[in-house]
Amino acid sequence: MSIQLQVNGKLARVNTDPDTPLLWIIRDELGLTGTKFGCGMGLCGACTVHVDGKPVRACLTPLSAVKGKKVSTVEGLSRDNSHPLQKAWIAHDVPQCGYCQSGQLMSAAALLATNRHPSDAAIDSAMSGNICRCGTYDRIRAAIKTAAAELRKRG
Repeated sequence: MSIQLQVNGKLARVNTDPDTPLLWIIRDELGLTGTKFGCGMGLCGACTVHVDGKPVRACLTPLSAVKGKKVSTVEGLSRDNSHPLQKAWIAHDVPQCGYCQSGQLMSAAALLATNRHPSDAAIDSAMSGNICRCGTYDRIRAAIKTAAAELRKRG
């Protein structure tokens, strides 16, 4: 079955089983390997992407659920690490092993799309579905606040 979707602003047509998890379409069919496989049960957040602006777990989302929709992956934030979140992640030395970072960034981007003044509680709530084995949660929170300030300056 052929399914058309938009990934990071580009149209993609995929011919595969509509029950195939979006994660495998993104990684194997489209070659966008920033989105990671973590647990396969939607619990860790490593596979977080946006579908029509909302964060979803790509490991649980079937291809059929995104037919005709806009999908954004971590590669869609920017090609050159110029997105305020990416710059803040670097400035605050957030990644250690880096495995969870694409999912963390996508959850943070979803938060900042709707809240440019997030409190600690709002950040913790938005990020609660993302596990960081390295425990860089304080740096993640600081980076989100830095990115929020940058986005507020931009208007």
